[in-house]
Amino acid sequence: MLTLIRPHADAYDAWKDCLEDFGDGPLDGSGFNQEAAAPDLSREGFDRYLEQRLTEGDTSVEPAPGRVHCSYFWIADPEEDRILGFLAIRHDLNDFLFNYGGHIGYSVRPSARRQGAATTALAHALRLAPGLGIDDVLVTCVEDNAASRAVIEGNDGQYEDSRDGFRRYWFPVG
Repeated sequence: MLTLIRPHADAYDAWKDCLEDFGDGPLDGSGFNQEAAAPDLSREGFDRYLEQRLTEGDTSVEPAPGRVHCSYFWIADPEEDRILGFLAIRHDLNDFLFNYGGHIGYSVRPSARRQGAATTALAHALRLAPGLGIDDVLVTCVEDNAASRAVIEGNDGQYEDSRDGFRRYWFPVG
């Protein structure tokens, strides 16, 4: 059964395997900046990754410039001890997130796509959002990403509009 789990130190091998499956593809919901260098897959890189993700979720710590508090999760299949992807729930929206990124971002590794993982993960995230103080959740996708559009619409996202190639959907959850 698919679930969302918090990143943790015991999953280095599963994390590395997941990132290797993505190759140089998009890592939405991972917290990695697509314009930056490729993720550091070393154990030290993993440790920095964990520290950064935990810090962004800590509301007692001021977010870095241009960032907002964010809770990170791995989309996981505990029966197979596998990380299938990444999901981020952003507690607030800055201008960029309001127009393009939304509250929730996610991606599923190529070998696990088209099996319902993203749909299930988004459903779980929508149930977690009120506990993070989010009343109405915005989720976006690139206009021509039919798979992500199906995931959002399959979870009853209400289409609002499109902006600069991004479709914007709202979920009233609070």
